[in-house]
Formats: sequence, structure tokens, C-alpha cells
Amino acid sequence: MAARRRGADLTALGSLALHLPHVTASLAVVFVVSYALGHLSDLPWWLLFGCWVLSGALVFHRPCERLLARWLFGLRYPTPEEDGRLRPVWREVTARAGVDAGAYQLWMEESDEINALAAAGHIVGVTSHSLRTLTPAQLAGVLAHELGHHTRGHAWSSLLSLWYALPARLTWRLLLRSATRLDRLPTGAAAVVIGVAGATLIALATATYGLIFLPLATPYLVAAVSRRSELRADEHAAGLGFAPQLMAVLHQEREREATATAPGLAFNKGGMIARLLDSHPDVHTRLHRLQAHLDNRR
Repeated sequence: MAARRRGADLTALGSLALHLPHVTASLAVVFVVSYALGHLSDLPWWLLFGCWVLSGALVFHRPCERLLARWLFGLRYPTPEEDGRLRPVWREVTARAGVDAGAYQLWMEESDEINALAAAGHIVGVTSHSLRTLTPAQLAGVLAHELGHHTRGHAWSSLLSLWYALPARLTWRLLLRSATRLDRLPTGAAAVVIGVAGATLIALATATYGLIFLPLATPYLVAAVSRRSELRADEHAAGLGFAPQLMAVLHQEREREATATAPGLAFNKGGMIARLLDSHPDVHTRLHRLQAHLDNRR
């Protein structure tokens, strides 16, 4: 029995690596802001910069995690009745995995979908619809999948990547918003701004051998890694013996998608770009992998 058995597989490490350009840009943004604030106040710039660098540890602090659960993920504490139904299933899943059940917190999400999520370092969220409609065995399969995200490092790597890339993302949004207001400038001023921006972009592209454009492909690569992490979490649930239960849930999801999609339009749903940016693999792929796992065990 271990507290969490937390590690990091290749998909977790790959997610961290793909966010390095954004993290580097965030470091530059925070450095500039810290340096400017240091000159405007009595605080040393390195103190402000160092606090942000170390702030990632706060996302694993229990009180901070509770704030994230409430305000970022929209979760709530389970009622006594919900906890009475959820707790025994969670104990069975963690016992099979050799994990201390008390090392993680169970939260609820008000949603009409069958879903669950692994958030922060110690949080497992379940939708109210899942708790109402799934059998205990099927719920165990879903929870085993989410436990796989925790034990394989997917949850903490995604959260750290999101946190440290946030300054760069916010700066990029501000730049885009400013660019949309160029039409309000006089023609000469707008031409100067566009010329300076274009020259700067060409200079950066030349100096970095085109690597500055790598973040444009990052969303597609991150989505591909995310799809792989979902399959790894399915493997974790199957390794604990919950493959049939998880497959039953996926069959329900496939039937729901079939009834919600008009015949002949399933392949074109969302388009090619939407499928490339989808963070989850399609249900058929997940069912095929789980069935292959069952066949191999037989």
C-alpha cells in the first residue's frame, strides 16, 4: 500500500516538453513585468520573479487545490448520500491499485454527462449524472480510469503546464486584441505598427531558425499527446480488472453519440481540424484497445 504511487509516463513528460516554448515565453513576460515593478517599487525584481517561479508548488497545496476545485473546475463537496455511494466504490478501486484511498479527495460536478476528471494533485471529480445512472461496477471502471491519470502523472503535468504557460497566453491575447484595434489608428500610424511588427517577426524567425513558429503546431501536438494519455488511463483501468465495466460505459457513450448524430454525418462531425484538436480519442478506438487487452489476458 502506497500513498499515491504517483509517477510520470511518457505522455506526461511529453506534455511538459511540448509546453516548453510557452513556459519560456512566460518566463520572459514575468521577467519584464518583475523588472519594471522592481524599478517602480522598493521590492527587488528577483524576489517577484522568484515567487512566480516557485508558485507552481501552490497547486499541490490542499487549500489551494480546494480553491481550484471550486473556482476553476466548478466542483463541490459530495452530499452525505452521494459520499455513501461513492466512497465504497473508490475504496475498492484504490485497494486493487495498492493506493491509499484517503490520499485523494472526491468531489462532485453538476452535469448531465457521464464523465469524471482527475484534477490538481489529489482531486477526483465525478459528475452527478454518472453517480445517478452508472452501476457501482461501471462507476468503478470510470474511477479506475481517473486514478490512472493521477498515478501516471497526467493530472499534475497538465496543471503545471497550464499554470506556467498562463502569462504567455494572456500576453498573446492582449496582443491580438490590440491588433484588432489597428483600424482605429490613422493610416500612417497603422502602417508603421504593421511594418515594425513584421520586421520583428522576420528577425526572430531568422534568429531562431523558424522555431518561433513552433507554438503554432503545439495545440495539435498537445491534443495528440492528450489522446494518448486517455488510452494509457484506459490501460490502467484494464490492468486493475475494470476493462468490461469501462467498456460498458463507453458502449453507452457510443449509443448516445449515435442518437445525437444524423446518419452519414458522424465522420464529418466537427471537421478534420476539430478532430485533430480533440483531447479524447474516439469511442471506437478506446473500445478496440480495451477489447484487445481482454483478448490478450485470455
